Amino acid sequence: MNSNLGPNWKARFFTIWAGQQASLFGSWIAQFGLVWWLTRETGSATVLATASLVAMLPRILLGPFTGTLVDRVPRRWLMVWVDCGIAALAGLLAFLFWAGAIRIWHIYLVMALRSAAGALHWPSMAAATSLLVPKEHLTRIAGLNQTMQGLLSIVSPPLGALAVSALPMYGVMGIDVFTFVFAVLPLLFIAIPEPARAAAARPTYFADLAQGFRYVWGWRGLFLLLCLAALLNGVAQPMATLMPLLIKDHFGKGALELGWAESAWGIGVVVGGLILGVWGGFRRKIHTILLGVVGMGLGFGLLGFLPPTWFYPALGLFLLAGLMNPIANSPFMALVQTAVEPGMQGRVFSLMSSMAQGMAPLSLLLAGPLADILGVQFWYLVGGGGMILLGLAALAVPSIMRIEDHRPVAATLE
Repeated sequence: MNSNLGPNWKARFFTIWAGQQASLFGSWIAQFGLVWWLTRETGSATVLATASLVAMLPRILLGPFTGTLVDRVPRRWLMVWVDCGIAALAGLLAFLFWAGAIRIWHIYLVMALRSAAGALHWPSMAAATSLLVPKEHLTRIAGLNQTMQGLLSIVSPPLGALAVSALPMYGVMGIDVFTFVFAVLPLLFIAIPEPARAAAARPTYFADLAQGFRYVWGWRGLFLLLCLAALLNGVAQPMATLMPLLIKDHFGKGALELGWAESAWGIGVVVGGLILGVWGGFRRKIHTILLGVVGMGLGFGLLGFLPPTWFYPALGLFLLAGLMNPIANSPFMALVQTAVEPGMQGRVFSLMSSMAQGMAPLSLLLAGPLADILGVQFWYLVGGGGMILLGLAALAVPSIMRIEDHRPVAATLE
């Protein structure tokens, strides 16, 4: 897949990667500022819920279709144009804040457009990574990405709060505009290899789209693995959403302790990513994935048994669950990047994202009423236990356990 990268692959990849991380940091600061502005100006839970929804739905709905585009055009230039578009949206909000003309619907619209752009950018970068990094290092790179996610979750809120207190909102949005330069400049000078494409006549967009669905459906192990990821996200998302209620209603704590719990999770993610970056995981990635899944389930499930006075042990369990998160997620990414042909990865990654994120609204509709009736701890028992059961059940599915051994004929490119 990428055996001819040469000895300089690290310089090329990490230059692009560092620029993307800098831009992501600016986006997190801007996102924090927007959420805080909505909270301060409206004090409405409905407004915040609507903002979350408009930031989620475009990526869910467009994912299966954007992946086809990712596989049809040069990924390098697609990332450049998407980054420029996101910067332009941030600049538009900065102007509206500066002019005093900002309205809530402006923020909703920009959040929706940024979500749509993310549906293009994430699979582009994920698919490009497998063409920039030797396959034996993909798990470590995925672990590094998880580490950065954990670091951002720790440092972005306080830095975002500092930015909001020190700068007007147009200045906060200006940070996002400025950091996009770090993402685009490396892409202008560093080429990203493109997957080999057949010399025959290029199929139509919809033919490529249909081929992507056939590819996943025809590869039983891959299809079941994506279904497993969707189910896991479905049981895990409500636990993240219900965390404030667990801290407030069950443990009787306040905002400070909620911050401690979120930091414990973030520290766990950082440590887990570092461990995986050094260790690299088991030889068979699926074994590392399932270890992480069961470990996360254990951490979350035990939270459902803790009495109200055991808040500090709860912090340890949040740290354990966070540590196991990159152990599960990073090898999953690396497995797909290794097993799936580069020319098909955009479609597979975007479909995977849509399936996983699409479960979140459905599970939240179920978890909310159940938590109201049976208590918030009940969902931690359900969610943690569900993750353990799903992880153990996968051990009994041969097509999942053998996914790294071979690719069925039905899943090859025509």
